Amino acid sequence: MKCLNKVFKRLSPLNQRRLFAFWQNKRAAYSLIIFLIVFLLTLLAEFLANDKPLLVRYKGSFYYPLFQTYTDKDFGGDFPTAADYKDAFLQQNINENGWMVMPLIPFSFNTVDYELEEPAPAAPDAKHWLGTDDEGRDILARILYGLRLSIFFAFTLTFFSSVIGIFAGAVQGYFGGKIDIFFQRFMEIWESLPQLFILIIVASIFVPGFWSLLIILLFFSWMNLTGVVRAEFLRTRNFEFVMAAKALGVSDFRIIYKHILPNAVTAALSFLPFILSEAIVALTALDFLGLGLPHDYPSLGDLVRQGKDNLQAPWIGITIFIVLSSLLSLLIFIGEGVRDAFDSRKNA
Repeated sequence: MKCLNKVFKRLSPLNQRRLFAFWQNKRAAYSLIIFLIVFLLTLLAEFLANDKPLLVRYKGSFYYPLFQTYTDKDFGGDFPTAADYKDAFLQQNINENGWMVMPLIPFSFNTVDYELEEPAPAAPDAKHWLGTDDEGRDILARILYGLRLSIFFAFTLTFFSSVIGIFAGAVQGYFGGKIDIFFQRFMEIWESLPQLFILIIVASIFVPGFWSLLIILLFFSWMNLTGVVRAEFLRTRNFEFVMAAKALGVSDFRIIYKHILPNAVTAALSFLPFILSEAIVALTALDFLGLGLPHDYPSLGDLVRQGKDNLQAPWIGITIFIVLSSLLSLLIFIGEGVRDAFDSRKNA
């Protein structure tokens, strides 16, 4: 708590008012806390949902299957292949010569349960808390890993698109003239391109992966902040402190980076949670249409598709609807709190 107080005191009075205004918005503050808790749980997905033990003690020695691959021979088996900790013979050998600690959810996102008592998709029970999908994989485990993948994808896409968009908006707004006109016409043409058709063509040429799909979406998402930053630079470039810096011979790069950009970034920050939510929706929609990540990735869009294809298993559709709507609502509430915190009319 003392460390937080020290960090708070080091902030400028304006940023202190903004931070105070954000925490005064209870809905935004609670949404941020819940989102951070969920994100932390997804970072620990391997420790919460895995078909490998967290710790094994066998014949007086400790083994760490999460960090190292052991063979069947290491635990009294006959084969040099990777140990299958769901195998009854292997479990018996370990329990007779030691013990093992399994995660809270003994299934990974791609673990197929061949011991289901009913055909997949199986309904929720004590073994699968949210049921299984139509391939016998645990839904809760897939949600944990899928949330982490979606959040990391959204953060990465938001970061790179923001950097490119802020740079493009800064160049447009600061120099203006023909450069601004050229960029505006280019953006109008670029926005009119059929993004979905381009993705279909790309997906037909090669199987999209995490980074290739990120680059494809980056081609169209960098314009989200360009207009905001451009407007801020057009407004600020004629202020007296900017004209004084030019008169003193300060370089254009230093004026952009040191004097105008902080104001533009402040205006752009309030849009970041909304861009995050758009990135998550885009990835989910592409996975739902079969144009996104490969089948072996834990995908929220794949669960949406399975909910549509398996109407006889309503727990799939209901679960993924609650997860996606809750995640997007949290991001929207956080974005509203950030927007109000940076609004000088509300935090005066």
